[in-house]
Amino acid sequence: MTPARHGSVATAGRPGLVWAAPVLLFFGLFALLPMGAVVYLSLTEYSGIGTPAWLGGDHWARLLDDPIFFDSLWKSAALTALSWLFQTAIALPLGVFIAAPGRSRALLAAIFFMPLLLSGAAIALLWTTLFDPNFGLASVVGPWIGVEDGNFIGSPTLAFYCILLVVSWQFMPFHTLLYQAATRQIPHTLYEAATIDGAGRWRQFRSVTLPQLRDTLITSSVLIVVGSLTYFEVILIITGGGPGTATRILPLHMYLEGFRSFDMGYASALAVVLLALGAALSLLVTRVTGYHRMASQREGL
Repeated sequence: MTPARHGSVATAGRPGLVWAAPVLLFFGLFALLPMGAVVYLSLTEYSGIGTPAWLGGDHWARLLDDPIFFDSLWKSAALTALSWLFQTAIALPLGVFIAAPGRSRALLAAIFFMPLLLSGAAIALLWTTLFDPNFGLASVVGPWIGVEDGNFIGSPTLAFYCILLVVSWQFMPFHTLLYQAATRQIPHTLYEAATIDGAGRWRQFRSVTLPQLRDTLITSSVLIVVGSLTYFEVILIITGGGPGTATRILPLHMYLEGFRSFDMGYASALAVVLLALGAALSLLVTRVTGYHRMASQREGL
């Protein structure tokens, strides 16, 4: 039998361009093509009806003179940072807690994961009722914390934190599930060795659990950062971006410009900004954390 050549052995099992063609075609049709269309529309005057009229870079010059754009950009950044802090601070320890066996922990997990079963519109309607200053929970809680009229979403300052609460409540169970699954993959031998060395639960969490959850923490952070640029329907239903522009983040600003002002060209320019921000933030997180060099910590994987 003729021995296989070195080149054929080295390339055995590697998929070629033919195998990747369906994926490349799918990505081209549903990602690259729409992105190209949005970039084109950002250079035109288009109301959503008729034929786009070439305008050049006027919409991009308008961005620099639009105070609402910079205000919405700042609010998006603040919501992203606070969402990451709030969700990570709760989801990580809670995910570690419910990863351990126990009937009470399983019951807590079942209750806590309920927001994952609800749509964004249902969550927004639920919290709109709770924030109602006349008959909602806000009318009861408000006087206790100094908001006598209970009108939380009517306050330019409190409305933003109400949105932060709702968004965190909506997405925190998903990130808790990530940490729960990752914690259950940590080898028990590490905890056994730590116990033999005299480490208590807090020391085991700090020296064993947290380092093992590093990659999951990075993944969760990327999802929160990039996902924050898609927050939309909850804010639209609860506050509509108000009062004033207190909760008008960048995705909502794009929607209002496109579908209420019927300025699809300018909305497309805002969409390109969102796309660039999402890609840049994702690359920044992966570059700073070294996620692009991440390798499996389990033997054979």
